[in-house]
Parts: sequence; structure tokens; C-alpha cells
Amino acid sequence: MERPEPELIRQSWRAVSRSPLEHGTVLFARLFALEPDLLPLFQYNCRQFSSPEDCLSSPEFLDHIRKVMLVIDAAVTNVEDLSSLEEYLASLGRKHRAVGVKLSSFSVGKGALTLSRAPGLGPLLSPRLPLATCSVSHSHILR
Repeated sequence: MERPEPELIRQSWRAVSRSPLEHGTVLFARLFALEPDLLPLFQYNCRQFSSPEDCLSSPEFLDHIRKVMLVIDAAVTNVEDLSSLEEYLASLGRKHRAVGVKLSSFSVGKGALTLSRAPGLGPLLSPRLPLATCSVSHSHILR
């Protein structure tokens, strides 16, 4: 990673981190639109969601969104030393594999993250800045 990129990642993330639930909801809405087969993987209390909107409005899923955004925040914070998160991410990967998540889904997620600008965020999350932390952390997650 070139020297200026970590600062661009942090700058971009600061704008997102002001309202993580809003941006995380947009992220997962885009993710479900790009890969609808992911919706059945999310079940809480044996309840399967009938639509992305149903899932995105459940308190349990909103908690999941918060956790995802915290992981991304940790990756951004440690962007220059992601090895400090390696064991945590490997454990997270084992949990995701156990419920049927595939590595290709994280590639779709990275695209959804790049596209998940909420109104007013402007060009901060652009193709020029794909939040490299996500691709690095996801490569560790599903090893």
C-alpha cells in the first residue's frame, strides 16, 4: 500500500463512521441487491426473513450491522498493521464459513461497500478509494 493511501482510507472512514448504522444499512441493502442468495444466511431465533427490508429492519440484524462496522473500523484504525487483527479475523472467518458464507461473497461485499455512499457523502468512497482494508481483512477472514 502506498504511503498516502492509509490516510485517504482514514479520511474516507471518518465521514462514514459518523453514522455507521446508516451507512451499514445502505451497505447491506446493496449487498442483498447484488447477491440475493445471502439473505437466507441471516436467521435469528429460527426466523427466516422474507425480504431484505424485513431483515434490515430487525433489531438482531441491526446489531449485526453495528458489529460489521466495528470490524471495519478496527481494520481502518490498524490499516498499516493488519497483522494485529489476523487471529480475530481468522476466527471470524471460521464462523462465517460455518454458516455458508463463501469468499466470493466478500468480493461482492467490497463492491457494495464502495457503492454504499449515503446522501451527502459525496466522492469519499469512490473507485479510486476501495477501502483496501476490507479486501485485506476479507482475505484473512476466509482462509
